[in-house]
Amino acid sequence: MLVILRSFCCNIGMEDIGSASSFTRPVIYQLMVRTFGNTNETRKFGGTLVENGCGMFSDINEWALASLREMGFTHLWLTGVIEQASGTAYPCRPADDSDILKGIAGSPYAIRDYFDVCPDYAIDPENRIGEFKELVARCHTFGFKVIIDFVPNHVARSYASDVMPEWSFGEGDRKDVFFDRDNHFFYLRSDDPGGGPPLKLPTAELPGCDGRFSAELEFGKVTGNNVISWAPSHADWYEAVKLNYGHDFTKGRDTSALPSTDTNLTDVPKTWRFMDRIIAYWQELGVDGFRADMAHLVPMEFWHWSVKRARARDGRVFFCAEAYDNDPAKLTDGHVLDELLNAGFDAVYDDPTYDVLEGIYDSGKWANDLEPLIFTGKRFHRSLRYAENHDEVRLANPREWGGVGMAVGKPVSAVLFAMGRGPVMVYQGQEVGEPAVGAEGFCGDNSRTTIFDYWSMPEFTKWVNDGKFDGQFLSESQMSLRSWYGRLLKVIEEPAFTRGEFYGLNHANRDNSGFGRIDGEMVSGHWIYAFIRHDRDSGQSFLVVANFHPDTPLEVTVSIPEDAWRVIERDERHPWTFVDRLGQAWVGQSNGDHLRLPCLGACSAVMLEIVE
Repeated sequence: MLVILRSFCCNIGMEDIGSASSFTRPVIYQLMVRTFGNTNETRKFGGTLVENGCGMFSDINEWALASLREMGFTHLWLTGVIEQASGTAYPCRPADDSDILKGIAGSPYAIRDYFDVCPDYAIDPENRIGEFKELVARCHTFGFKVIIDFVPNHVARSYASDVMPEWSFGEGDRKDVFFDRDNHFFYLRSDDPGGGPPLKLPTAELPGCDGRFSAELEFGKVTGNNVISWAPSHADWYEAVKLNYGHDFTKGRDTSALPSTDTNLTDVPKTWRFMDRIIAYWQELGVDGFRADMAHLVPMEFWHWSVKRARARDGRVFFCAEAYDNDPAKLTDGHVLDELLNAGFDAVYDDPTYDVLEGIYDSGKWANDLEPLIFTGKRFHRSLRYAENHDEVRLANPREWGGVGMAVGKPVSAVLFAMGRGPVMVYQGQEVGEPAVGAEGFCGDNSRTTIFDYWSMPEFTKWVNDGKFDGQFLSESQMSLRSWYGRLLKVIEEPAFTRGEFYGLNHANRDNSGFGRIDGEMVSGHWIYAFIRHDRDSGQSFLVVANFHPDTPLEVTVSIPEDAWRVIERDERHPWTFVDRLGQAWVGQSNGDHLRLPCLGACSAVMLEIVE
């Protein structure tokens, strides 16, 4: 096993971690414009924009950007920028039918016009594109790269571009067939499940709804999650409709008949041309990268073609894919994360590692369960790792992550962010322990900060402090947590983490009773995870050790096998010094093949640089 692991560590070189673009490790801060700058304290359940307020482009001001830049972030993911279907009306845009909305504000993933931004975010809604361009320029002034969502699989049922009507999806479609190569949508047939037309939405019992959508009384479209029914359920993406990339998804995963990477623009399916125009449009507005939503539901051939064209326009454009290999609807027989990297993506979501870490607290998993995930080829160092995002529960929520509270983010983030060379991400409010407690609107009390409603984050607003972004009203523990995240982000920019190899140590400590073992356990590695990162060029090495136990400090002695010493190019007989760089001011020395740590506090981590 040692030989296999060493081979894994040493065979992943720098040529494996980049793409066609030059690779600099992104440190991403995800913020949702709607909630980031909103300090309205009303928080009425299902409240309107007037009642609950809304964040604005202008709220992401110089003080906010300076603070985030100083903390160590390099990229800003501006979530929910593109105009979505919404229950709020403007002179330039009527409100959408309540039957096709999730929440009054609407889902940012039910896009209504791909060439426009949400007017909620503009001081002058008529100048919303101008205000967005000013925000992008502001971000660039502070050295940030700007990422926005790219939602290729589906759009809102009400989709129609008033900015570029000639690029409106659905125009010219044949509605009398389920599938046509150059249709934008998949159209329901009269004998499909659900009783035939009209489309019957699962909203009939909700206030202001009747379960009907006037544009789909005579024909209907397949939902965003591939449901072929005239009567989709509440669990379906009924507010969205699936886009057609020239492949009939009911025929299986074989998309090999689709065009190749170098096919001319005029010879690809119609949706491909539209999507290429959309990506080009946002690149022209200064956007530096895209987070592709549910990328595994789109043919890999499209990604090869599309990413190549985007890079021809800007060789540095960043592409990250949200994708899940365990989704049976994925459009490849291979591992979809590897296929997306092969198609040109810089990074892919690391949902498996997230699931294991959450499972330590909620489903009986052990830290040792992380070990199989390191044998994943180049994907290991090109995974986007996160402890929170808009889809996942809040770390500090009292019902989640074992009810530990915001401190659980320390060992979880330290391990996630230090494991590989790929991008890392912090979600707005994570750094101050935003808990998402209570019902907010459409999704009720689901332990997440709502993306469907007008809302503000009660703990995060204490940092925002009416646009000063100085944290004046944060508690001492919240300020300490935010400072800790700042230290973590700075340490992982060291060469050992940005260029270095990985060597896991849990396998070598399973029989080591001093490796945080607690009463009743026959092997070690339940609560402790340890690994080494080493960069050959600089000679820099770190030992990372995390204690995931929610309430018990643990005594830890780490056995470092002979093979690990060879990987870090050091003589184990020498008494090497280990210096914590994460803030515990601890210094210790190895004794032969092991290191005895001080008592490692509950929910804590150390990042020990190995020096003379």
